[in-house]
Amino acid sequence: MLNKRILDSEVQEYINSHLAGDVHKIAMGKSPFPGIEARELAAQIAAKKKSVRKLPSIYACKGIYYPALLSIEQCSSETTALYKSGLATGDTLIDLTGGFGIDSLFFARKVVQVTHCEINEELSGIAAHNASMLQQNNMLFIASDGLAHLSTVKETFGTIYIDPARRSTAGKVFMLKDCTPSVVENLGPLLAKSQRVIIKTAPLLDITAGLKELKNVTEIHIVSVRNECKELLWVLENNAPAAPKIVSVTLNDAVKEFSFYKGEELEEAVQLETTPSSGFLYEPDTALLKSGAFNLIASRYGLKKLHGQTQLYHADEVKPHFPGRIFKIKELVSTGELKKSKQVKASVISRNYPDKAEQLVKKYRIKPDDELFLIFTQSSKDGYLIIGAEILQHY
Repeated sequence: MLNKRILDSEVQEYINSHLAGDVHKIAMGKSPFPGIEARELAAQIAAKKKSVRKLPSIYACKGIYYPALLSIEQCSSETTALYKSGLATGDTLIDLTGGFGIDSLFFARKVVQVTHCEINEELSGIAAHNASMLQQNNMLFIASDGLAHLSTVKETFGTIYIDPARRSTAGKVFMLKDCTPSVVENLGPLLAKSQRVIIKTAPLLDITAGLKELKNVTEIHIVSVRNECKELLWVLENNAPAAPKIVSVTLNDAVKEFSFYKGEELEEAVQLETTPSSGFLYEPDTALLKSGAFNLIASRYGLKKLHGQTQLYHADEVKPHFPGRIFKIKELVSTGELKKSKQVKASVISRNYPDKAEQLVKKYRIKPDDELFLIFTQSSKDGYLIIGAEILQHY
């Protein structure tokens, strides 16, 4: 149960004044407040510290009650929650696996009414309290199993949202059937009770494998932040097309999307006939790479591939709408030059090259640099090569 003493003003002041403190020492010390254990104070401090960048509006709001640190680590960021809220349809939404409630909060800013289901009674209470602090009054909180609750109500929803958890006994192979609650087994009832079902999965799930398990997939959204693939969003509807739309989206300072229909990615790409010593080198964001559209990237942006197995691309001009990093090629560098040089400064990238980046840094005694890069790779024409470049566009 929630310890409401934690919400007292003097306790909140203590938490805020100790955000820079050592949570382990605080947990092992003596609590200055009756009815509150030191470990509870430490837990609130640790969770709030974790929220500063991930959940900035939560962090800035007074009177927030934080859950266990694991819930903060596992919940969506506000950046990804805002994006997925744009996928909701209709006036009503039910979140069957509400957790800390970040996704539900952002859905509630897009639709008329949100029902948040969470089987953990304490976590459900925390989410309800925080929604009131944030003045989000169009939310209903049900401390119950989401699927069980859905089976008892007669109403249908514009959108059903579900974030199934991977079972700890599932092993290394990640499939939806290894998650709970089971979306695969309950797909019929989910589609019968909604216009749209949105399923969030970890990026580890293989897209082809997921499509074999699921039916009625209309869209798959691959969401990346700063070149880290955060989640896959599967959009299901009753009248789904034969070929789902795949959307790679990068949520950085600028939001960039690359979309295509399944099957389009199979076209051939034009490869370079010579190794580039000038022009611009393009490195796709991880969301694009996850989509498998290695050749389509080249044709859409007017690029040429260095090598069939190297996901690096070249053009003579800058294309700022490209979702990924762009480098201006300065020179081609030989291994002999690197061995002779005593002061090499660069960040190192290794793509389709025998040695990993950390091995190359050690081998050639390369000091770090934020703007200059050495790109170890290979081309179809000349084999292994090293490109010296300056970064123009970050992720």
